[in-house]
Amino acid sequence: MSMLAWTFICPLIGFLLLASLRDRLSQLAATIIGVGSMLLSAIAALMTSMDYLQNFNGQAVNVPLWTWLKVGEFAPAFGLHFDGLTLTMTGIITGVGFLIHLFASWYMNGETGFARFFSYLNLFVASMLLLVQADNLLLLYLGWEGVGICSYLLIGFYFHERANGRAAIKAFTVTRVGDVFLAIGLFLLFREFGTLTISEIITRTPEVLSLNNPTAILITMMLVGGAWGKSAQIPLHTWLADAMAGPTPVSALIHAATMVTAGVYLIARMHPLFILTPEVLLYWVGGIGAISMLVAGFCALAQTDIKRILAYSTMSQLGYMFIALGVGAWQAAIFHLMTHAFFKALLFLASGAVIISVHHEQNIFKMGGLAKKIPLVFACFVVGGGALVALPWITVGFYSKEAILWEAYAGGYQALFWAGVFGAFLTSIYTFRLIWITFFGKEKTHAEKLSGISYWLPLTVLLVLSTGLGAMIVPPLGEVLPLGPGQLLEQTGEAHIKHTAEYIALAAMAAGLVLAVILYAINQGRLLQNFKNTAIGGALYHWCYHGLGFDALYDIVFVKPFLGIAKLLKGDPVDKLINIFPALASVGNKLVAKTQTGLLRTHVLGFGLGLVIVLILAMMMVV
Repeated sequence: MSMLAWTFICPLIGFLLLASLRDRLSQLAATIIGVGSMLLSAIAALMTSMDYLQNFNGQAVNVPLWTWLKVGEFAPAFGLHFDGLTLTMTGIITGVGFLIHLFASWYMNGETGFARFFSYLNLFVASMLLLVQADNLLLLYLGWEGVGICSYLLIGFYFHERANGRAAIKAFTVTRVGDVFLAIGLFLLFREFGTLTISEIITRTPEVLSLNNPTAILITMMLVGGAWGKSAQIPLHTWLADAMAGPTPVSALIHAATMVTAGVYLIARMHPLFILTPEVLLYWVGGIGAISMLVAGFCALAQTDIKRILAYSTMSQLGYMFIALGVGAWQAAIFHLMTHAFFKALLFLASGAVIISVHHEQNIFKMGGLAKKIPLVFACFVVGGGALVALPWITVGFYSKEAILWEAYAGGYQALFWAGVFGAFLTSIYTFRLIWITFFGKEKTHAEKLSGISYWLPLTVLLVLSTGLGAMIVPPLGEVLPLGPGQLLEQTGEAHIKHTAEYIALAAMAAGLVLAVILYAINQGRLLQNFKNTAIGGALYHWCYHGLGFDALYDIVFVKPFLGIAKLLKGDPVDKLINIFPALASVGNKLVAKTQTGLLRTHVLGFGLGLVIVLILAMMMVV
């Protein structure tokens, strides 16, 4: 396990070199440092994983590095924890992260701030690795905040455009709300357990907390609040679509290998706490996941930006992961996290290739006819889109999504199961719409042919991983996460209804594809356009296009009152109130100063009046 620390040290060194040398580096040197550091990180992760699988038989390994800080009895270590869940997350982050870095060297060719971009990208990966490898929650929180600041820097990379800066601030602000919840959860955990070491908390949870204990409920609700922010679930989801303001490789990294997976990882890692709070798990995790999935599906149907469609699809797939967590299908959630990393990275990088080909155009209705111009990218969209809709047997998404739906069905969570089925129906429609409009029909924008090994190699590798071959990678989660209800039925040989769940899901997917073919391929969208021209259709389209109005609602409830208070306090009313006293003193000073004339007769008159007043007062006292 001696190589474990190098998985995050390599990209961290890359960040330091790129950040310090920045403008003095050539593009080639920046590429070697940025991409090379990720390659070394991936190699270190591979060696560590092989060592773990061969020598540790599924047992967790702790690698203490040094004592981070010591305040009384509170002395958290800067230490790493490695088990099957860490192995899975580390492999995803370094493997997919390396491919995204390699593609980014092609995508960002000739861009201003090339070295700066890769410095942020390296720090992003290092922070995420620290998050998933931390052996205590304080160190996890450091990585958690690290990916937050990196998302701000990368989303706002093109900061010369004000809208991009606003999108970065929005992402930073909204996710900070979730971070506050998580921080409160950590304080509560330390109060109850006296430690933030993850393994100790997991081991002692049954002793310290009881089923549906109010404190346990409060802790898990705080942890879920943090997960909502990072994994873009309602109500903290509004930042995700606007995060598309950053360069496309950033979108791929955020949506596939880092950031949005943090919330899913956190809940899975702390699963013993959630097992003690089943209602929080079912409603606040699974229920919110189902609602987020459906909201994202409807929003994706109305988008015209190729990246925003994929962004809402990410939110939808994260909803599936939350459903899996909510029904206790911990392993299915992480398996879908892995498969989603493969096909979503493929789709985002392929969308980046499309954008480069059509001269940075992102509106799918201004594309068309690209299937013959960029055949590799078209193949990537077909395979990636097939995995997204869970095309049976030949795509990786089928195996993980069907596993989630089966677990929900087996556990008797009918509402979540049917929500997932309807989500599959919506996914088929918007995915076919995306591919058909972009790659078929008349060419509306001239497309350039693409070339370069750093362009086609990452796409090819991810394309292969997004097929059924990717499902052959089985995460070693058996010693870390409990079995789900469907897995338990399979072990006892009682999974007779599994095919029923699969057939229902397949029917929903097929129905969505058939409807999409009719609407977009056969009818050419005329029926939808006619509906959109009606009052109801126009309103529904506007509502879905603008994210079901969540931004407008938050603007009314939070932003405008905040700006109103800021405007009120702009003049500093407290300071003005305090200034009344010096103002009164100033007025008194001016009045008294008028008596100082310098004339003898005035002084004599004043002396006389004063003497008369004194005599009158004396006489009154005598009387």
